Amino acid sequence: MTDGKEDKPADPMDDWASALAEQTSATAAPAAATTAAATPAAATVFQPLEREASSGFHNDIEMILDIPVQLTVELGRTKVPIKSLLQLAQGSVVELDGLAGEPMDVLVNGYLIAQGEVVVVNDKFGIRLTDIITPSERIRKLNK
Repeated sequence: MTDGKEDKPADPMDDWASALAEQTSATAAPAAATTAAATPAAATVFQPLEREASSGFHNDIEMILDIPVQLTVELGRTKVPIKSLLQLAQGSVVELDGLAGEPMDVLVNGYLIAQGEVVVVNDKFGIRLTDIITPSERIRKLNK
């Protein structure tokens, strides 16, 4: 107690209130300053962004439409020892766990999103989607 005042720990809420009041006074327009004095500082800082809220879903989806993703169609998988891998040559056949006639898995960035069957259109391979995986089905398959 060198200056006659008590040594009290500073209240963090007082720091926040003064910082909010300082920010409000620095950024408020002169017309808004009179209304800011009548309301608490926190009420003037946390205002809804009406301009962005009215932009709607359409503008939000447009932001991600050009993002590239990796689409993969998987015939099947298998695990082989390195010894067998080194013995592979041209004409070798590798057995996969998928059965003939079974739907192929369609993955986006490694996540299963659909299943389908192989088609040929104009001498190019494609896949006809036969089943779209719902989010709940994806979670269920992860738990297996």
